[in-house]
Amino acid sequence: MTDFSSISELAPRLRRKEISPVEITRDCLARIERLNPSLNAFITVMGESAMEQARRAEAEIGRGEWRGALHGIPVALKDLIDTAGVLTTASSALSKDRVPSEDADVVRRLRQAGAVIVGKNNLHECAYGGSSLVSYFGEVHNPWDVGRVAGGSSGGSAAAVTAGLAYAAIGTDTAGSIREPAALCGCVGIKPTYGRVSSRGVIPLSASLDHVGPLAGTVEDAAIVLQAIAGYDAADITSEDVPVADYVSALRDGVKGVRVGVPRGYFFDELDVEVAAAMEHALAGLQSLGAELREVPLDAPTDRMLQAAESYAFHAENVAKSPALYQAETVRRIRSGEKVSAAEYIQRRREQDEARRNIRAVFADVDVLVTPTMPMAAPAIAELRANPDALRPAELRLLRNTRPFNVWGLPAISVPCGFTQAGLPIGLQIAGAHWREDLVLRVAHAYEQATAWHKRRRPE
Repeated sequence: MTDFSSISELAPRLRRKEISPVEITRDCLARIERLNPSLNAFITVMGESAMEQARRAEAEIGRGEWRGALHGIPVALKDLIDTAGVLTTASSALSKDRVPSEDADVVRRLRQAGAVIVGKNNLHECAYGGSSLVSYFGEVHNPWDVGRVAGGSSGGSAAAVTAGLAYAAIGTDTAGSIREPAALCGCVGIKPTYGRVSSRGVIPLSASLDHVGPLAGTVEDAAIVLQAIAGYDAADITSEDVPVADYVSALRDGVKGVRVGVPRGYFFDELDVEVAAAMEHALAGLQSLGAELREVPLDAPTDRMLQAAESYAFHAENVAKSPALYQAETVRRIRSGEKVSAAEYIQRRREQDEARRNIRAVFADVDVLVTPTMPMAAPAIAELRANPDALRPAELRLLRNTRPFNVWGLPAISVPCGFTQAGLPIGLQIAGAHWREDLVLRVAHAYEQATAWHKRRRPE
């Protein structure tokens, strides 16, 4: 990638025609060709169409028809997001030949913004896991250490962004599947408020918990992408018609006087020593920037029955007819929802509605909540392969701090806040009230700009 520039740095240069979309797209495709064999971050590389889009963007910009900061920028998509005429597989043999006829709404918005789509990212099969080790197309590897997991389920998306194979990627997050791989791979990932970004045309895992959002190299880049994809979609029953703030402009306001809630109970339990130390350093950093730290009690919802039931409902017919087309571990997870009764499901949905309503009270006393994204750094692939029974417990531990924010439907971001002695990234999670992505991004940006973690580069 050209000097690992950010979108925010490239956009004005593209507009001034100092560099070309063709040049940076060609550069990304060359990096994919060189690095993807070791990372396995992409299932489908859309080289020919990407170059065609880049040439079109170059011509438009040349005519003065600049569409905005994403015009001519190479981005990637998690491969459960529909792309018209291009394979969309969910990393499963069940869908390995599936070619949708229409773009997902999020893809339509990206194209409207002039983005260049370079390919489809590998993921944990059907998004049902937090490691990206279970995939018909093979496991995804962490760019910082290919012997470590990249996280999941948007593992390929995080690996692609971190390794410079795309300037941003779109992932999905049901229990942490954007924030977890972002934290483990050392990039930025934001899950917006439930209903902020349309999920139409995205293969679901759990419809009441699924969120669509961006992964990027910096907070400003994430804000730029979210600005392009956020907004009401009348054809999506989960979409909410709530005005979208100017996310990029809000970044400049800093954090002086911002009340930062620190929910130590549960969210700071069972942390690896290096993660705990990084968190205390990050909290001190926020305080030095003028934020006001307040410890707050917060009960975290941990029940997974709702996700299990909705995942089973979506896959039940195919699991009954063609179980061999799924990886064995995926079938086991899907079937965990088989015995959930209608009464139990209705009760869990009611509890979720109550949780989303009740969490609002927390923001009477604080503006954002800050926690570790992950309690540990990326696990070793060999250890999980040697003991398959350890895979799901490891994933559940990784996702313990992110899952509650899906239940609450709150916007939450992960930004780099340190590295272990072994050179593995550590993530800081910042969450805000419903529809306050602007504030979440603002706090994250202030922290990021006061530190240098996002500038550290993986070894080539």
